[in-house]
Amino acid sequence: MKLVKLFVVVACMMSMVACCNQKGEEFKNQTIETIMARRSIRKYKPDVVEYGKLKAIMECGINAPNGQNKQSWEVRVVNNPEVMDYIKQVMIEAYDEKVVGCFRGAPVMVFIARDVNYDFSAYDCGLMAENMMLAAQSLGVGSICLGSPVRLINDNPACAPILKRLKISEGYELSLCVGLGYADETPEAKPRDKGKVWFVK
Repeated sequence: MKLVKLFVVVACMMSMVACCNQKGEEFKNQTIETIMARRSIRKYKPDVVEYGKLKAIMECGINAPNGQNKQSWEVRVVNNPEVMDYIKQVMIEAYDEKVVGCFRGAPVMVFIARDVNYDFSAYDCGLMAENMMLAAQSLGVGSICLGSPVRLINDNPACAPILKRLKISEGYELSLCVGLGYADETPEAKPRDKGKVWFVK
């Protein structure tokens, strides 16, 4: 249920269209173009994402709006292949070899954990993830928001070593992951139902 709420927030943010004035004229600027150009990337090049870009993306993430400025998140950036291999191996032992496909081959995985004692922390984490993905897009880095790895890790006690390796604090649980890397595909935009947006008069 928590993941559903989280993805509703992210989906709503990603479905925004170019802003219009009262005459129906479209406004376009760099921010709007970045939002509209972002795609979920499921195929990545093996190229390393530069540390400077990752640092800028994380900086944008932690500057996301959040309830009462509680910053009810913990972020763990895994850009070390050895650490990622360890995480995958633990998951293979807990499930099977096919499970590693849930990471979509992204060379960088950002694990975002939420404060379980704050009702709105899942929303805060979703807002953070959106900031990260838009920042990545603006820097030419592909991204994808993932829930499957979180569910697989949280639901199986055999995956507890992953949480220990990530040093997730007590009172926090994984909320979502953001995969980052240079895109090896150029997916088309999927249709969006503009009829779901009403201006109430």
